[in-house]
Amino acid sequence: MADEASQGLKSLDTALGVLDFLSRQDGAMTLSDIARGCGMPLSKTHRYLASFVLAGLVKQEGRSGRYDLGAAAMRIGLAALARHDFVNTAADGLSDLAAETGMTVLLAVWANEGATVVRWQRGLSPTVTSIGLGTTLPLLTSATGRIFLAYAPRPATQKARETELRRAVRNPAFLPDAVPSNKGLEALAASIRKAGYASVDGRFIPGLVAAAAPILDWQEEVQAAVTLVGVDPAAVRPDAAQVACLRRYCQKLSLASPVGTGRADAN
Repeated sequence: MADEASQGLKSLDTALGVLDFLSRQDGAMTLSDIARGCGMPLSKTHRYLASFVLAGLVKQEGRSGRYDLGAAAMRIGLAALARHDFVNTAADGLSDLAAETGMTVLLAVWANEGATVVRWQRGLSPTVTSIGLGTTLPLLTSATGRIFLAYAPRPATQKARETELRRAVRNPAFLPDAVPSNKGLEALAASIRKAGYASVDGRFIPGLVAAAAPILDWQEEVQAAVTLVGVDPAAVRPDAAQVACLRRYCQKLSLASPVGTGRADAN
């Protein structure tokens, strides 16, 4: 019996290893690529994936046949993130912030190698957007992502930074308000830290504007980002009342000194 239990646990460990491998990839993968990455035979890998598909942990794309994490895996990941105290604390006042600013509010943390939305509160005027729970936002072209560019430890964002920077070098229109180079990104990050918030206009998502600010820990590293989303460009300008509300909200929850005072520029 002990040997059977041991074999069962080994099988579970192997299965979880397949899920872990998928979670660390940029997107959907073929069966052969997954098998190669996990160092397993095709037939064995397929059996695990078939079971995961039935459980909703993995989905298979119809035309390409590629595999990716499914809805059940997303629910588990979001539930784990939601149990972090800083997420619950930050989320408590989102409805009040949405009411005060009139804008849609989202809360994001760094997960799955990107800024991932874990809370969402619609504003008084509903904003039409495809962004929702579990959405991973780009590092360089979203206000939320730019907060992590400016305040997250460099190793955490390095992969996303390199991938998006290569795209910007090939197509400068992808990053119209910054120089597509490491030096240019450092300058962008410094300007965000000086301002204490990041904003993007309708050049990135036509018709939408956004402003985001960080919730910092005692090391002045970002634990979460709170973002306002709307349609009025005036609402994300430095002197806008909405931006002032956003910054006050995040400063109240931060353990570090208030952002935008110049101190964070030394990071």
